Amino acid sequence: MIYPALPSRLGKRGTLVVPPNGERLGFTITDEIRRVQSDLPSKIIVLERVLFDNGHIELRLGYYIIGKKPKMYGKWVWGQYATFLPLCDFAAIVQEAQRLGWF
Repeated sequence: MIYPALPSRLGKRGTLVVPPNGERLGFTITDEIRRVQSDLPSKIIVLERVLFDNGHIELRLGYYIIGKKPKMYGKWVWGQYATFLPLCDFAAIVQEAQRLGWF
């Protein structure tokens, strides 16, 4: 099956709501690493470098999968649960982050 292109999220803004007080923190995605999961081509693992408005930098590990419900069928959908991924894929993402000087 041929999957659609996944647009870049570089420069996208977002908001994080911090419990328990509900403080809102704005952030921008400054870089991203993507990798098609080696044993599941309908899943793309993403490591995002996130810059918060207060200057703090964090990393977010997530994934996209191809939607199966009618409204999102055949489109990339952000995963809503913690991801499982093969060790080789995780190692490759970490090596790429090191190569890019993220840490």
